[in-house]
Amino acid sequence: MTAQELYQAIVTKKSYLCVGLDTDIRRIPAHLQHEPDPVAAFNRQIIEATAEYAVAYKPNIAFYEAQGPRGWESLQRTLEYIPKDCFTIADAKRGDIGNTSGLYARTFFDPASSGLDFDAVTVAPYMGRDSVEPFLEFENKWVILLALTSNAGSADFQQLPVEGEKLYEKVIKRSQTWAGADRMMYVVGATRADELAHIRTLIPDHFLLVPGVGAQGGSLADVSRYGMNSQCGLLVNASRSILYASSGTDFAQKAADEARALQQEMKTQLELRGEK
Repeated sequence: MTAQELYQAIVTKKSYLCVGLDTDIRRIPAHLQHEPDPVAAFNRQIIEATAEYAVAYKPNIAFYEAQGPRGWESLQRTLEYIPKDCFTIADAKRGDIGNTSGLYARTFFDPASSGLDFDAVTVAPYMGRDSVEPFLEFENKWVILLALTSNAGSADFQQLPVEGEKLYEKVIKRSQTWAGADRMMYVVGATRADELAHIRTLIPDHFLLVPGVGAQGGSLADVSRYGMNSQCGLLVNASRSILYASSGTDFAQKAADEARALQQEMKTQLELRGEK
């Protein structure tokens, strides 16, 4: 999916919602536990209930890896359930030396190799350019670099002062020489909304993937105010607040209600900034 296609989906649906499929088998409603593939069955109903309101889906790969071979099968089925007009993100946070990164890229971008065909993958930039470039060798695929995360430990490295700048600022500036705004996004936590205005001065044209709205307490209004650009430029992720809105047989309807509420707020934010 190109940047223009993603923007058109945002305009069409009046939404920049990304649904995080962080599906914990221990939290799946009891009535699904007897399904042959409970995770895929749960995800399918979540996707069908929220696709009207979401422009992207983001499976967190750890929740599938933890299930071993059957988890990878659940992930493949889940990817097949996602509508083709939605952007797909493998939240894998990979990062390694070049030849290993090349294999990670094949895992998520080469269906002939792995059976998976995501639009994007999250990547940790700590090992530098040659650890990221293998992902960029796949045409029309995106890299989403971790920039400024919302966890407390982000202060350990991301915000360290280095030659008059914070380390995350240096990561953002340097990485822009690796690919343009049509191939690279950045992760910025919603609880860092006060930093978004500054980050926008560093990367005015790039999309930002913003987790932390919903169960983690991030403010959608603040994220939109400080993070939106002329092409929206945001994918705002919500996971637990949607997935686990109910633990009963009505879980899909409650998920739809939560997604709709976020989409309606996003519609308002888009209209405030001139997108009709």
